[in-house]
Amino acid sequence: MRLFVSPYILAAVFAWFVAQGLKYTIAMYAGRKLGSMRQLYLSGGMPSAHSASVAALLVVVGFKDGIDSAVFGLALLFAAVVMYDAIMVRRSSGEQGVALRWLFHHFKLKPENSFRTAKGHTPKEVFGGAILGLIIGLVVYFATL
Repeated sequence: MRLFVSPYILAAVFAWFVAQGLKYTIAMYAGRKLGSMRQLYLSGGMPSAHSASVAALLVVVGFKDGIDSAVFGLALLFAAVVMYDAIMVRRSSGEQGVALRWLFHHFKLKPENSFRTAKGHTPKEVFGGAILGLIIGLVVYFATL
């Protein structure tokens, strides 16, 4: 059962949970209605849990395996793709979903299936998640020495 003591897995999972908890807390203080625990796992918002997870993993890989290792190169590429996707692809498709929802409402059309619009992240949310991941990656690395 080495999976649960792996600093790589621990950093990514811990960063995810901390980011989602912070996202819920930030939304609560911003005055949004948070009636259910479902808010803890929705996408979008500050900080990006995706960015926090991949940044935390990248930090642990860098410290444990070295920044000149092949696995660090892969982790860096993986982090870059995830963060780019959060800002560019997911954000754009979320905005398109909002526009579609407006069109359905404006023209009083009933979609065959109801749909949820999942928003992506702003650059600020991704940056916030990356900084959080960096901190959590450092904490996990030094705590597991």
